[in-house]
Amino acid sequence: MVATVMTGGPSVDREGTPHYRMHIGGEWVDSDDRYELISPATEEVFATAAKGGTGHADAAVAAASRAFEEGTWRNTPPLERAAVLDRVIAAVTARMDEFTEIGVRECGFPQRLSQAICVGFPLAHMQHYADLTRTYAWERPGPVTGMVLSTQLVRREPIGVCVGIVPWNFPLIIAVWKTFPALAAGNSVVLKVDEKTPVAALEMAAILRDAGLPAGAFNVVTGDGETVGAHLVRHPDVRKVSFTGSTAVGRQVMRDASDTIKKVTLELGGKGPNIVLDDADLDAAVDGSIYAFLLHAGQACESGTRLLLPSSLHDEFVERLTARLKTLKVGDPFDPATDIGPVMSAVQRDRILGYIESGKQEGATVAHGGGTPQGPGYEKGFWVEPTVFTGVRNDMCIAREEIFGPVLSVISYDSVDEAVKIANDTEYGLSAGVWSQDVPRALEVAGRLQAGSVWINDWHNISQHMPFGGFKQSGVGRELGADALDDFTEQKAITIDLTGRVDRRAYGLVLGTPPNA
Repeated sequence: MVATVMTGGPSVDREGTPHYRMHIGGEWVDSDDRYELISPATEEVFATAAKGGTGHADAAVAAASRAFEEGTWRNTPPLERAAVLDRVIAAVTARMDEFTEIGVRECGFPQRLSQAICVGFPLAHMQHYADLTRTYAWERPGPVTGMVLSTQLVRREPIGVCVGIVPWNFPLIIAVWKTFPALAAGNSVVLKVDEKTPVAALEMAAILRDAGLPAGAFNVVTGDGETVGAHLVRHPDVRKVSFTGSTAVGRQVMRDASDTIKKVTLELGGKGPNIVLDDADLDAAVDGSIYAFLLHAGQACESGTRLLLPSSLHDEFVERLTARLKTLKVGDPFDPATDIGPVMSAVQRDRILGYIESGKQEGATVAHGGGTPQGPGYEKGFWVEPTVFTGVRNDMCIAREEIFGPVLSVISYDSVDEAVKIANDTEYGLSAGVWSQDVPRALEVAGRLQAGSVWINDWHNISQHMPFGGFKQSGVGRELGADALDDFTEQKAITIDLTGRVDRRAYGLVLGTPPNA
C-alpha cells in the first residue's frame, strides 16, 4: 500500500516517497540529513523526514520568542483563541481516515485502535482545551483588604516559549496535551517530536497554520533527544518544558531545566499494580487485565503490568486469562480483525525479548507466549508474543523495571494488606487498579495505593476532565483536568489603591510624618 501524501509540508522525492520537513516560523524547513520512517509491521520505508539539529532548535526558539514578543497570539482574546482551536478540531475531524492511517503505518496501531487513539481520543481532548479556553478564570477579583484601603486582581498570563517533548508511543494525543493548553493560554510552542513518529505532529502544524495561528506561535522540530531535545531544555529563552518519556531521561530533563529555573511538567514511567480482590467479577477482571497490559502491545507508561492475584483465585484466573489470550489475533495492523500489532522497532523488540529471557533466568514461569510469533505474515516486522509470567516475586527485574512491551508479571498474595504493600513497593506511582464487586471496599484499597490514577473495575480510562500524572518517580505536575491551563500560565497579583490620599497610605512607616501635615 502506498502511503498517503498529505498537505503538512511533505514533498515527494524522485523515488515517489513522501518527505516531511520541519515547521519553523511558519515555513517548511528541510535539512541535509534525513530519517527513514519505517513501518513496524512491514519494515518498509513509507516516508522520510528532515533530521533536525541544534541550529534548527535555536531557529524554532527564536521564531517562538519573536511571535511571543510581537504579541499577536498572546493578546488575542480567549474566545478568539478558542475559535482557532475549533477550526483545528473541524479539520482533524474531516481527515479522520488519513490520521487513522498515519497511526497504523507510523506506530503499528491496529486499525480500530488507531481510529480511537489517533483520532477520537485526541479530538475529545482538543475539544476539552477549546472549551476550557472559554471558561478558564483568566482574571479574578480579590477582596478589598490590606493595611490600607485597596483592592486586588489576580491574572493568569502566558509564560512565554513552551517546549513540548513527545515520545513515539502515542505521538498525536501527547502532542495535543503539550500543545493545546500552551496555545490556549497564549504561549508560543516548540514541539520536539520523536524521530520515529513525526508525521502526525507535522500535519497538525499545517492545520494550525491554516486555522489562523500566527507564524512562529507553533513550531515542530525533529532530532535526537540527546542533542536537540536536551538543547531545547537548556535553552535560556525557553520558560516551560513539558516532557513525556522514561524516568531516566526525566531526571536529566529536570537537572537541565534547573539551571534557568524553568517550569517543568514530567510524565514518566510506570509499573502499574493491578489488584484483583477475591470478590471480583472474574469475566470482567480477566478481560480488563488483558486490556491493562496489552493496549498498543504494552507500549504505554500507565499499563497494568503487575497482576496481583489472591492465592485462592490464582490458578483459575491464570487459566482463564491464558485461554482468553489464545483468542486474540496478533498480526497485520491494517487488518480490521487484528487485536495486537507489532512493537515499535527492532531495538524495542530486542529489549523486550531480553526482559523475557531475564524473567526465565530469575525463575519465573512462562504461562503464555515468551517469544516471537512464527509463520506466514511474521517474516517482516517487529513482533513479540503477548507473554504472561507466573511465579513472579516483586524483587525480580521483570516486576521492578518498565519493560514497555506485552509482558505481564503475575504475583500471588495472601491478604489485602500484603497486596497493597507489594503494589506500593516500587519507585513508580503512575497508575493502579482494583477489581471488586464491593465498590466501598475497592475505594478503601484505592485510597491506600500510591498512584496518580487508580481505576476501579477498569483500566486506561484517561478522561480529559481528570488530572493525569504520577506519584514518586513517575512524574512532576499534572496534565488534563479542570486546571490544565495552570501549568501553562503565571499568576500576577495586581493591587489597586482605593484611598486617593497620600496620608491614608503606609508611607509614614518609612518617611515619618509628612512635612506639611
